[in-house]
Amino acid sequence: MLVLTRKTGQAIQIGDDIEITVISVKGDQIKLGINAPKHVDIHRKEVYLAIQEENESASAGVEDIFGLLGKVNKS
Repeated sequence: MLVLTRKTGQAIQIGDDIEITVISVKGDQIKLGINAPKHVDIHRKEVYLAIQEENESASAGVEDIFGLLGKVNKS
């Protein structure tokens, strides 16, 4: 893990397309601004993990997609 110290208004650059700027610091909260291309999904970690869990549970019931599709086509 890379650990950086930044002040309000300073930024870090990730690759050519992503810039993260420190907007403000109040107590133990930090506001960050993120500039990234529209095709890059940006989520808080807890939201990202919830999405992953939901995707896993949605696909858990479909073990053999081709077998399922074969049954649908026979109907």
